[in-house]
Amino acid sequence: MGSMAPGPKVVIIGAGIVGTNLADELVSRGWRDITVVEQGPLEMPGGSTSHAPGLVFQTNPSKTMTLFAKYTVEKLLSLEKDGQSCFNQVGGLEVATTPARLAEIHRKLGYAQSYGIPAKILTADECYELYPELNKDMVLGGLHIPSDGLALAARAVQLLIESTRAAGVKYLGATTVTGIEQKNGHVTGVKTGDDVIPADIVVSCAGFWGVEIGAMIKLPVPLLPLAHQYVKTKSVPALAARNNQAPNGASLPILRHQDADLYYREHGDKYGIGYYGHKPMAVVAKDLGATPKEVTEKQMPSRLDFTPEDFEPAWQESKRLLPALKDVEIDDGFNGIFSFTPDGGSLVGEAPNLDGFWVAEAVWVTHSAGVARAVAEALTDGRSQIDMGDCDINRFEEVQTTKAYVEETSKQNFVEVYDILHPLQPKDSPRNLRVSPFHARQQQLGAYFLEGGAWERPYWYEANRELLKELPEEWLPVERDGWSTRFYSPIAAAEAWKTRTAVAMYDMTPLRRLAVEGPGAEELLDRLATGDITKKPLAVSGPVTYTLFLDNNGGVKSDLTIARITDDYFQVGVNGPTDTAYVSRHARWQRQADPPKWVTVKDITGQTCCIGLWGPKAREVINKVSKDDWSNKGLRYFRVKRATVAGIPVTAMRLSYVGELGWEIYTSAEYGQKLWDALFRAGQQEGIVAAGRTAFNSLRLEKGYRSWGTDMTTEYDPYESGVGFAVKADKKDYIGQTALEGKSVETAKKRLRCLTVDDGRSMVLGKEPVFSEGKAVGYVTSAAFGYTVRKPIAYAWLPSAIEEGAKVELEYFGKKIAATVTPEPLFDPKMERLKG
Repeated sequence: MGSMAPGPKVVIIGAGIVGTNLADELVSRGWRDITVVEQGPLEMPGGSTSHAPGLVFQTNPSKTMTLFAKYTVEKLLSLEKDGQSCFNQVGGLEVATTPARLAEIHRKLGYAQSYGIPAKILTADECYELYPELNKDMVLGGLHIPSDGLALAARAVQLLIESTRAAGVKYLGATTVTGIEQKNGHVTGVKTGDDVIPADIVVSCAGFWGVEIGAMIKLPVPLLPLAHQYVKTKSVPALAARNNQAPNGASLPILRHQDADLYYREHGDKYGIGYYGHKPMAVVAKDLGATPKEVTEKQMPSRLDFTPEDFEPAWQESKRLLPALKDVEIDDGFNGIFSFTPDGGSLVGEAPNLDGFWVAEAVWVTHSAGVARAVAEALTDGRSQIDMGDCDINRFEEVQTTKAYVEETSKQNFVEVYDILHPLQPKDSPRNLRVSPFHARQQQLGAYFLEGGAWERPYWYEANRELLKELPEEWLPVERDGWSTRFYSPIAAAEAWKTRTAVAMYDMTPLRRLAVEGPGAEELLDRLATGDITKKPLAVSGPVTYTLFLDNNGGVKSDLTIARITDDYFQVGVNGPTDTAYVSRHARWQRQADPPKWVTVKDITGQTCCIGLWGPKAREVINKVSKDDWSNKGLRYFRVKRATVAGIPVTAMRLSYVGELGWEIYTSAEYGQKLWDALFRAGQQEGIVAAGRTAFNSLRLEKGYRSWGTDMTTEYDPYESGVGFAVKADKKDYIGQTALEGKSVETAKKRLRCLTVDDGRSMVLGKEPVFSEGKAVGYVTSAAFGYTVRKPIAYAWLPSAIEEGAKVELEYFGKKIAATVTPEPLFDPKMERLKG
């Protein structure tokens, strides 16, 4: 839909900071037929926006969330009336009172530099100079971000209502949504009692009520409303002396004391104090009852009674950090409801089960305008300029949307919201939700499991520790710093060594697999994918294609492998539930448009399993347990065939993520343990080992293989991402094809580059800034120690002008690490080992 069209009928549910921003963003793109429905009074709806303290700290480990916050600041600064904007840019200060936190704010500085947020580390003296109310004896240093500040959220909502009303947006206050109308898989309207508001698009911006709105279309919305403590003090003399302003005026930076789960802001001559250190207090939104016709600052559905006993530790700590509070009392307090999710991210996107129904939930004021713009872009232009993978509503596995999982993990995120978390740190619970059929054998081998997508994934095996004594000197792991040593073992070096010199087994079961089948399967996949998937299977084997999904602007939406088993049956390896929803939606549209070209899309991950058998001795192993032809003649690189291994029917694909000869061997889950046992026994004379994901990640980076969502996103096209080879040059009529016309490696403004660390030992883990000539110019995506090449490897987004051979620096906890832009792949560039 063009941005100049009058637009379809849109109904937005919720007139908080997200819903009103979305109405404004749509209006700015030419859409006018918009109705906003709010169950509370429009002047104060009574949701989270109405009580939000308004602190906007932009920097986040997620680039997406950081850029959303950055735009929110810009937008709120532009909302102005009577000479006053809706953002008080007092800056933000995060203080460290422990050595661990001091190191953490240096890491957080790296995020800011990576994503373009001006920031600086301050000494204790500088913190005190900036914020004289601090107890300088407690503070070791601080992170200062001048562009952070206070959002006047409630005021912004009123200004947005006023301006969008003038543009034709209709607002219905004190109106409760009772149902969602639909027909033929598409939303048609919103019920409000006996009335129906016609709609082509519905966007739920209902905040913590979003669970109930989602239930109306049987969509699980994985968020948990949790109460969070906030108090205002009585007048503080030190603030009264400096703030001759409005009741909510402020001049000091907003302050975070994350070592004690606390944050602070000024309300004129009073302090506002927020606390996350208390026990999680879960709420069921529907139990709050109907929103009253009159809502006040102290009487609203999202504001629960204060529990002073929970706040007592915070009050004592606050008086330590801010001595000006010593003789001050608490004036008012409440427990305000906010939305928390299993991974802490927002929930944004189109529902997989109902076309035209969108959600924008679990969005805090910090990210509100950014999320609204992203949704508006997706609706009007077909894609958001900022990648939304981190917040896509479809990103969760089915088990992760269950009530039990959402409640436990959301509570854990509340408890950990200010904790120092390692990027590999797993949830303590729930665990062992999804295990492969090899799990018992992996436990016997001493597997160290981390969790991802609710799967238990081995990262290394203690059974291989003895191999460290046999490692040749050139394979010995280097000593690491304390941070990169966490969730790591030098055993990975031995497992990488065995993969390169003998043979190893990798559990590839967690990689999501779809069965795409039916008379329209070829047509569907050919329209979605950049590669040629029309090649027919032969009697001996079928083709396997590495290919991409693109968005309308040519950005990389996903990368995948498509194996053609029969004429109408494809096994598709995708990156997760978001891809499943995407393929399923297009299959549904194709069936509706052309019924004889029906397609079924089925997730077969749980009913199957996969072993990656890779290494120069892989053929010796498999020939002992199979009479099929495993030579290059019997199964060429990037081909698939059905075979029998140890009496077990398998589907084997000649692929390798680690750059060695071998296969992905799939079978039904019930045969999994026998397949593992047969291969492991057969490989004993060849020195076979089970190997984990730490070695896997190292080996795949040596080979230059990208990981979607980490190295590639929709913000970059295939040529920038280094996967232009996956685009068939003369192919037409696939999604994103038009957008790629005229693009090439030569036209790319940015490139994903391979870097190697000059000293051969200094580690980075990802998301660190990259400097060229003293200026931050990019950021690291993936990183690992390359055991074969004997140096740390990092992939990073850099301007195209920075070419191979250039010297750059990576910043890791405030330390500059020299690195070189290096030709790739680092290992086997002629593919001789891989092709056998």
